[in-house]
Amino acid sequence: MPKTIFREYDIRGIFPIELNEQTVKKIGFYFAKEVLKRVPTAKYISVGYDARIHSPQLSEWLISGINHAGLEALFMGLVPTPINYFSNFTNFFGKTTSASIMITGSHNPPEYNGFKITIDKQPFFAEDIYSLGDKVTSSDITIENNITSISIDAKEQYVNYIVNEFKNLDLKDYSFVFDCGNGAAGAVLGEILNKLNINHKIIYEEPDGTFPNHHPDPSEAENLEDIKNELSSNKYALGFAYDGDADRIAVLSKKYNFKGDILALFFSKFIDKPIVVGEVKCSQIMYDIINSYGKAIMYKTGHSNLKVKIKETNASFAAEVSGHIFFNDRYFGYDDAIYSTFRALELISNGFDYDSEYEKLPKLFVTDEININTTEERKFKIIEELKEKLLNPPADFPIIKDIITVDGVRVVFEDGWGLIRASNTTPKLVTRFEAKDKDTALMYQRKMLNLMEN
Repeated sequence: MPKTIFREYDIRGIFPIELNEQTVKKIGFYFAKEVLKRVPTAKYISVGYDARIHSPQLSEWLISGINHAGLEALFMGLVPTPINYFSNFTNFFGKTTSASIMITGSHNPPEYNGFKITIDKQPFFAEDIYSLGDKVTSSDITIENNITSISIDAKEQYVNYIVNEFKNLDLKDYSFVFDCGNGAAGAVLGEILNKLNINHKIIYEEPDGTFPNHHPDPSEAENLEDIKNELSSNKYALGFAYDGDADRIAVLSKKYNFKGDILALFFSKFIDKPIVVGEVKCSQIMYDIINSYGKAIMYKTGHSNLKVKIKETNASFAAEVSGHIFFNDRYFGYDDAIYSTFRALELISNGFDYDSEYEKLPKLFVTDEININTTEERKFKIIEELKEKLLNPPADFPIIKDIITVDGVRVVFEDGWGLIRASNTTPKLVTRFEAKDKDTALMYQRKMLNLMEN
């Protein structure tokens, strides 16, 4: 078992090669021991899984490890990741959880799976995950099968919560289309829409871990073709698409795909003196406009990083370009694409016109996120070397106004910016460039990539 399955934000690997019986049992055991160490009164860990075909098997192995450590699992079956997070904030017949584990491969290929983890409502990540990995990989403990658990209906409580929160939406004159991508969103979305009497069509609603229609990653354009075709019929005011575990959203009109930073800008307009945390890939437009009536904070990419920053700053919400939206305003500060859907619909109910508001924004050109393959060993070293080169760039390099190193290197130029950062989850470098026009953005891209390659 390679240690590389223990990543910055979660645990993720290939089933059953990396995520095999003994490994997963040990993960459950040593994590439960850590829960008892931090929360001595702990009794329960809530466990749910996504639509992947091997998720039920992983849940049995994981629960066996939890039981071996002396805790019990509150088991919710197939749910979106946000419902697993939601379990930390509710009560199940007098039983409250001290931690949660969501079994999910998110948007990875079907052979992948993994675990997203919290303790005491806070993300379990970075050094915590690496330390857990050390214990698991060095252990020779044998754990017997024991899949005893306590079944809970977390889905029902979540649906009722969302319906109550958005019961006053006035959308009778609109219809919307949704693409669940055969992921976990389909387990709850239709029921909520029906209870709120929202006119809708759902495509690929049935959870199916083979993902027979398209891959559940709405950040890739080819995965949005079907919902774009639906929108072209002019029947729908907006379209929504989700990743495999429904913690990430795409919002589209017939004309535009509204990325996470633009959605953040729209949401902020309806919050008094908003504090918004954005990642380093977010548009400068978002930061500048929000700072004109609130406060925008640039921080590291990654769902765990942003959850911690929300708590530290008491932010209204946080956002990633990829579609993770973390509402702390009227919610619990974690990324939930289902909840974000209804906040987006709420804007329409309040008279907001997505297309016209988008067209009022300053016009800038931004590249798609470009990934460059490298190795786990080299990726962070390359960033450090790039920082050194930027201290004394070539004579023909664009004028540098500022260098932001909160996560990788974001270089601010006279007419835009460029970003190169190391991915925390894959052996890749991630780049993005924004400028007043396409030629300038591509020039910044060329200059920065040339400097890095040299």
